[in-house]
Amino acid sequence: MRIGEIAALVGVTTRTVRHYHHVGLLPEPERRPNGYRAYTVRDAVLLARVRRLTELGLGLDEVRDVLADDAGRELSEVLAELDADLARQEAELAERRRRLAALPAAGPGEGEPVSPALAALLAKAPPTDSPAAAKDREQLTLLDATGAAGEELYAVLGQLAADPAVLALYERLDELADAPVDDPRIGPLAEAMVAAVPAAAFAAIPSDGPVVPGFGEALLAEYAPAQAEVVRRVMAAFTGEGPA
Repeated sequence: MRIGEIAALVGVTTRTVRHYHHVGLLPEPERRPNGYRAYTVRDAVLLARVRRLTELGLGLDEVRDVLADDAGRELSEVLAELDADLARQEAELAERRRRLAALPAAGPGEGEPVSPALAALLAKAPPTDSPAAAKDREQLTLLDATGAAGEELYAVLGQLAADPAVLALYERLDELADAPVDDPRIGPLAEAMVAAVPAAAFAAIPSDGPVVPGFGEALLAEYAPAQAEVVRRVMAAFTGEGPA
């Protein structure tokens, strides 16, 4: 993705993205031979996280502390200070405090600043070391921040979160990390993934979501070739562009 594409996806301006680069909140991505920055899905996840924290009222220095390594301040500490400040302000800040109150339940161990609906969904998922499951969680966090998913979709996906069969699908995808793109396991796995999703989930996906040029390509680039082919087929089924 280019800078304009990642900015459109997350809902910020290109000037904001450049400012976050300047102050060190968003690392500079690699550049293409033509000099343009090439952003990945991981860059979009980090940018969306910064946007959500600033929307909660944190200053850029506080956001930097939250994103820092173990030497930084804990998110719970920063949010507690912000909550104390908001409590002294006018009534229109009540909605901001409600969102803050929901953050401690945002997910296992990470305290992600996500919506209450996504927090409830993530809380149902069992602990796992699956890299594919971790990618799925990051992508849900990004969709949550950009408004491309809502409570209706999360409610449907909640039926899958605690299903051991879903975790087995992630593990099958992990097994394709070093496989060739013509591996015979690709087709059956894509079909199994599509079949595992309730029909109601397809209806709950907004048809006018904030998809920008380059996003699908950047998402597939996060996976090894055989894994990317599985994901491509699943995406095609979800968007109605063809069979898995």
